[in-house]
Amino acid sequence: MSQLASTYKRSRIPLYLQVASALRRRIEDGQWKPGEKISTLDELEEEFQVARVTVRQAVDLLQKEGLVHRHQGRGTFVADRIQDKRWLTLETSWSSLISTIKDNVPNIIPTKNPPTQPRLNADDGRPAPSYLFLRSVQLRRNEPFAVVNLYLARHIYERDPDAFQTHMALPILTTLDDINIARAHQTLIIGSADTETADLLKVALNSPTAECRCVVIDDEGTAIYVAEIIYRGDCVKLHIDLLGNGERAARPQAARLNPQPAGV
Repeated sequence: MSQLASTYKRSRIPLYLQVASALRRRIEDGQWKPGEKISTLDELEEEFQVARVTVRQAVDLLQKEGLVHRHQGRGTFVADRIQDKRWLTLETSWSSLISTIKDNVPNIIPTKNPPTQPRLNADDGRPAPSYLFLRSVQLRRNEPFAVVNLYLARHIYERDPDAFQTHMALPILTTLDDINIARAHQTLIIGSADTETADLLKVALNSPTAECRCVVIDDEGTAIYVAEIIYRGDCVKLHIDLLGNGERAARPQAARLNPQPAGV
């Protein structure tokens, strides 16, 4: 069995989707430039060691996505303008996170038998006496891109139920004068869509997802906000300013770059 055949066999994803994914990556990475002619069907069939119909299905999919276009008798070309699908940047600071979500509107989903308590890790603070569970879907241009499972301390929710039902909860927390936020952290893992998530996000089962978990803890050590946000993996990017606010990296000491002879 060839290496390619072994790779295909490890995945339950249809072959044409695997080929389309590889071709899409070449376009997004700039291996094929806008307006450039891509490999022929014969060349792709030989390279990927799959049937002609599989290659044709893969190219058809890219054409539907607007990544390529065909010219009769000339071949298939990369579109002149490639839209950046990774439009959603996951924020890594409190202020930037608040500013990017404050205008979002949650689409609340009724939940039968909602869970009553979030899972709390050792550094997540102690649980509130009780929580309200809210599930919502986030949309962009009427397309779902995130599912939010939120546990909000009930005494916080009861301060303004209407606001929490119609607006993002995190920005509302910052407006409550007598709520002092002591700590907040967010973790990210790469996952895959289960049956329910795939249905809500309109993606295939086991499609890649970016799963964020955000915990906000008040000055009494209580976890008042625990959100589990599942994003479509095909729209997310993570950008981190490693130096913070564009600062320059510290230069090594001159002595380390130009060591002096012993005794000098």
